[in-house]
Amino acid sequence: MRKQLLQVQVNGRAREDAVADNVLLIDYLREQLGLTGTKQGCDGGECGACTVLVEGRPRLACSTLAHQVAGKRVETIEGLATHGELSRLQVAFHEKLGTQCGYCTPGMVMASEALLRRNPNPSVDEIKAALAGNLCRCTGYVKIIESVQAACGCAGESS
Repeated sequence: MRKQLLQVQVNGRAREDAVADNVLLIDYLREQLGLTGTKQGCDGGECGACTVLVEGRPRLACSTLAHQVAGKRVETIEGLATHGELSRLQVAFHEKLGTQCGYCTPGMVMASEALLRRNPNPSVDEIKAALAGNLCRCTGYVKIIESVQAACGCAGESS
């Protein structure tokens, strides 16, 4: 398989790696960079467990070729913590029990992060819409929505 040089910024760090043309972004992140927070779920773009941010927008790493993000900024769940401190959103997921088993959590957090960056005070309906592509098999989503609300300080507000 032919390899090309991939230049990309991952979690704020410039990267330059030889990557085969057919390598998916999820495999590049997990296998080549060791960033295993991004989870492989359905392999078909159905569950959202592999959600990362590309240029600040949610993107499914299981259906994106690594070379499609050349020259762009990619953020994974590992990149949200600063100097070993969890982000406000990560803390809210922990404190409000939005993590459940934890498998979907990285994708949920990344989709929520994208939402809060563009809308720091979303309604419940806006949170639901932003998370519509992310599935959780453990919960009815109440704790996940409460986690996002807690992170933005809009808990208790209705849709």
